[in-house]
Amino acid sequence: MKLANLIGQRFKERPADCVIDSHALMVRGGYMKNVGNGIFSEFPVLKRITAKIENIIREEMDAIDGQEVLFPVVLPADLWDESGRYESVGNELLRFTDRSKSRLVLAMTHEEAAVHLVREYAQSYTKYPFMIYQIQRKFRDEARPRAGMIRVREFTMKDAYSFHTSQEDLEQYYARCYDSYNRIFARAGIPEVVTVASDSGMMGGNISHEYMLLTPVGEDSIVICEECDYRANMEAAENQVINDVTGEEAELTCVETPECKTIEDVCRFLKSDETLSCKAVVYQKSSDFSFVVAFVRGDYEVNETKLRNLAGEELYPADITEDSPLVAGYIGPYGISDKVTYYLDVSLKGLKNVVAGANKEGYHYTGLNFERDLDNPQFFDISKVKEGGICPHCGKKTISIKRGIEVGNIFQLGTKYTESMNMQYADENGELKYPIMGCYGIGVGRLAASICEAHHDEYGPIWPITIAPWEVQVCCLRADDAETKKVADELYDTLQKKQTEVLYDDREGVRPGAMFSDADLLGVPIRVVVSPRNLKENMVEITTRDKSVKEMVPVSEAVDYILSLKQKLYEQIMLHV
Repeated sequence: MKLANLIGQRFKERPADCVIDSHALMVRGGYMKNVGNGIFSEFPVLKRITAKIENIIREEMDAIDGQEVLFPVVLPADLWDESGRYESVGNELLRFTDRSKSRLVLAMTHEEAAVHLVREYAQSYTKYPFMIYQIQRKFRDEARPRAGMIRVREFTMKDAYSFHTSQEDLEQYYARCYDSYNRIFARAGIPEVVTVASDSGMMGGNISHEYMLLTPVGEDSIVICEECDYRANMEAAENQVINDVTGEEAELTCVETPECKTIEDVCRFLKSDETLSCKAVVYQKSSDFSFVVAFVRGDYEVNETKLRNLAGEELYPADITEDSPLVAGYIGPYGISDKVTYYLDVSLKGLKNVVAGANKEGYHYTGLNFERDLDNPQFFDISKVKEGGICPHCGKKTISIKRGIEVGNIFQLGTKYTESMNMQYADENGELKYPIMGCYGIGVGRLAASICEAHHDEYGPIWPITIAPWEVQVCCLRADDAETKKVADELYDTLQKKQTEVLYDDREGVRPGAMFSDADLLGVPIRVVVSPRNLKENMVEITTRDKSVKEMVPVSEAVDYILSLKQKLYEQIMLHV
């Protein structure tokens, strides 16, 4: 490929609307173009990268007996009615009707389509186990798309679905997928990806893991123990709290707290500590709009995923009006309306002298003791883990919070979809049973952007050779010089004949600085510079994009050197697989 013919422009300045480096570099380098909010077109450079990622994924899925299929992007709503998700999934699912008023959805995931495809085929136990996968475009009406390809609305995803006749068989296959994912990320050049326990969310199921690339720009909070191997997404991390300071036993007293509607205001007014206060966070159920109040210790935050799972349905921030059974800013568990569902967090357990709302405008209680003043109080884990918290595995106060990008996920779905969609098989005794499912996803574009985020410098991406758009870039610094052009042309032709992917920059009138700047933005692993000055010594300059190699090599030895270096770069990747 000649750079002069490559579609897409490269820019010197960082775009103002790019908040993370990978987004800025991929826009500057001519990888992608914004079409709409969270929707991008891919230029040839990015398309070559994602195609290589897809090929790695295909090879690894085929290696664990996966069979590639293809599902429609547009699905009839009836399928989602069968699973119950047409109503239960929120606004992320795009619903619409066609000209005949048939209800349709733009698929954001394909569990329903997978069950629909195989439920007639797999009616006998002899058909199991099997796994099907696809690499397909999807649409998720994301509320806050950001960070380029990291959080988008339309995206390419590999999703796989396995079907089993026993939990034991699912767990064995789940382990194979677990290892296969590690191979995929290592082959793509990011072996540092870690697995964390996660919440299965709308997917359902009891066991799930996410593959996280730890980076400060990640959107997910990852809870990690510095002493043992405990790792979990914040949404799923167990919060263990032991209150060393519980407060002295005191009488329950209602005190006036004028204009004190926040924990900070109340504690400042009463000269009390937030660790002996009770904070109320109010939600409403999506089903009947009734109120749900989460009470946590004043210095903790509510984990909305845990609360939603406990409530058993979707929740949204409450709108408290004058007609509501709650008094905004003064809500507490003692004397709360019986029209309200409330949950006490584990961070409140054992506290004896707590400040809490009195459910009366302008008043709070002091001296609240949950075990004494409430009728058989129950405590639930509905709060976020804090830095320095207690590890639920080793029991030490060694929890740290890091940021990460989710690049893949795997779920043990159980029979959630096969039961709801009435997929059954006859076992060896002729009894009808529901197959057990697993689900396994990787976002292709997000993975490409994440790799860029992990491997770049201030000048551009440093692509691992396994997914780089080209393996070698030849830069002819003086295309108007006959000898320089001749040597560069011969290198380009010979390398192509040696099954090497080459990008050739033979543009005339382009200054060396601009040529090197473009090469940095394209991030090709091996760069060959042919210039009149070096040819005076019958040499070409060969460097790697990561600057680990910089050699002057005789022209006659250049091809062999490049091929050897190329092989070495592949071998370095495979050392981690």
